[in-house]
Amino acid sequence: MNIVLYIAIAIVFCGVGIWLSTTRMRKALLKKSEDMVKEAESKAEIIKKEKMLQAKEKFLQLKTEHERECQERNSRVQQNENKLRQKEQAFNKEVEELKRKSIEFNVAKENLKKQVEKLTLRQQEVEKTYQESVNKLEQLAGLSAEQAKAQLIETLTEEAKSDAMAKIMEIEEEAKMTANQQAKKIVIESIQRTATETAIENTVSVFNLENEEVKGRIIGREGRNIRTLENLTGVEVIIDDSPDAILLSCFDPIRREIARLSLHKLITDGRIHPARIEEVVAKTKKQVEQEVIETGKKTCIDLGIVNLHHDLVRMIGKMKYRSSYGQNLLQHSREVANLCATMASELGLNPKIAKRAGLLHDIGKVPDDAPELPHAIHGMQLAEKYKEKPEVCNAIGAHHDEIEMKSLYAPVVQICDAISGARPGARREVVEAYISRLNKLEEMAMSYDGVVKTYAIQAGRELRVIVAADKMTDQEATQLSFDLSKKIQTEMVFPGMIKVTVIRETRAVNYAK
Repeated sequence: MNIVLYIAIAIVFCGVGIWLSTTRMRKALLKKSEDMVKEAESKAEIIKKEKMLQAKEKFLQLKTEHERECQERNSRVQQNENKLRQKEQAFNKEVEELKRKSIEFNVAKENLKKQVEKLTLRQQEVEKTYQESVNKLEQLAGLSAEQAKAQLIETLTEEAKSDAMAKIMEIEEEAKMTANQQAKKIVIESIQRTATETAIENTVSVFNLENEEVKGRIIGREGRNIRTLENLTGVEVIIDDSPDAILLSCFDPIRREIARLSLHKLITDGRIHPARIEEVVAKTKKQVEQEVIETGKKTCIDLGIVNLHHDLVRMIGKMKYRSSYGQNLLQHSREVANLCATMASELGLNPKIAKRAGLLHDIGKVPDDAPELPHAIHGMQLAEKYKEKPEVCNAIGAHHDEIEMKSLYAPVVQICDAISGARPGARREVVEAYISRLNKLEEMAMSYDGVVKTYAIQAGRELRVIVAADKMTDQEATQLSFDLSKKIQTEMVFPGMIKVTVIRETRAVNYAK
């Protein structure tokens, strides 16, 4: 019992202690929460005051900016109003000025109308007086006005022709004293500064043999060696009764050169049979092709020409085996290039461009697959294909007048080409073509009225025309020389220059008996 009682008392005391401690804790918590609420209220009041201050400051700032914008807008509006007011005033002044000018114009118009009427009356009077004067003159002269006018026009026309011809002669003489002298100086200096050979290369390849026995070895059994050589090279090997010589015939000089070198190697080696011929010809073709390229490169280096397309370099090398009227094409092109550079320097042009155009001017003669075009046009197309300058392309295409000359380099190339081809011993012409050109010159001169005789002399470089003195005056003879030279220049193709001399003389012959 006592234990139970003790336990109960202990439980009671524990409950009372728990209740007391809980009550104290609740009071402490209530006090703490009240303190926190007060603190929060004070902080909230501070934040509220700060926010209100910030809001007031923002409001004042916005208000200030708005007032400033309003002032600026009002200022701009005021300025625009002032400008409009000034424009309105100026417009009113212009309107008043126009009204004043309109009034003045109407007054001037009336005055002009009156003056026109007076002038019309005056003109009628003048015409009447003029007609009366004309009628009196016709009666006195015995000619009508139209007849007198025709006679006057005819007289003035003859005088104008005479004066024009005299003026032309005067201008030509003056030009000859200045331009011709300077041109001769430039051309002569260019020729003197360009050293060239006058020998002509032979275009026929003749292969010399040591003895007649080699001919049989070249022909081979049943002609198999010579057939193999002809098939591989495209060259006709002509073996006739000529002692110690074989003739190589082909239109292509490169093929002839390949055949000549191949024959030389075969005869030197001593082994001549179809298999060996095939081997030697193949090696010789490579050797000649390499020589062509090396020749092109050496030519460009010697002339100081750079950045040339490799195909053009190869074509320049092939010029070594081409000829024009018996003149070696590479030698001719090098000569023209040097002449062009010298002449361009004298004329104040770029000598490098002139030299380039001079070297490439006959490039259209080289390609094997040349189309049916003049070589100048084909050469111009090749130069354009390989991105040459427009001045170079035009000079190539225009050096035989197939196209219009667009730069000073074109006439320079044309002149230098003529100089190189016209010098003595440079070219050979076919006899028939030479005789035909001389006959055409004489026939062309004989087609004019009053011409008695014509003579083409100095290998066709001078044409002398003898005219009848009773059928042609001195002025008409001068005009004939001018017209004939222009006609020859237009209708004929010739190297160099042709001098046209018209001779008119009067002979009085009597006999004393």
